[in-house]
Amino acid sequence: MSDLRQQLERCLRGRVCFMGLGNSDYGDDGFGVRLAEKLITAGVSDVILAGTAPDRWITQLCGFDHVVFLDAVEFGGAVGDVVFLDSAEMAARFPQISTHKISLGLLAWSIESDGKTRAWLLGVQPQSLASPQLSSDVQNTLDALCELIKAVARIGAAPFKCPEQPLAAGVNP
Repeated sequence: MSDLRQQLERCLRGRVCFMGLGNSDYGDDGFGVRLAEKLITAGVSDVILAGTAPDRWITQLCGFDHVVFLDAVEFGGAVGDVVFLDSAEMAARFPQISTHKISLGLLAWSIESDGKTRAWLLGVQPQSLASPQLSSDVQNTLDALCELIKAVARIGAAPFKCPEQPLAAGVNP
């Protein structure tokens, strides 16, 4: 993970928001949400639990230099392997097919349309969507990524608190 750490340190400068995607009821698909929950518990600021509706948060992302999607994605790796992609790579690999209401590529394009914010994907190769628990390999990756993100988080960066709800009042993500 030292190469990944170097990539994250090089790419994620400034204000960064981590957005947990997925559905925790479907095994490894809940990876992004569970990693986001663990980051919040660990005290990492600027983390959003977007679940299966990340598009509802787009208008709340102004002021960030980077938005990192945390998600389980099928990319042909071994179970628990990690991929770190920029928006062009996301669009090429995940053009329309998605378990979310909007594809990752289109979501990244929308976030980057302001010309100020860059979108990234920190994804893990899932094993199973059949149980409410993460597979052991994905859980191990989640634990390692949590420690890595905590280590890479910019201490002293200008604070920018993520909103607690999406724009629509009274609607929980």
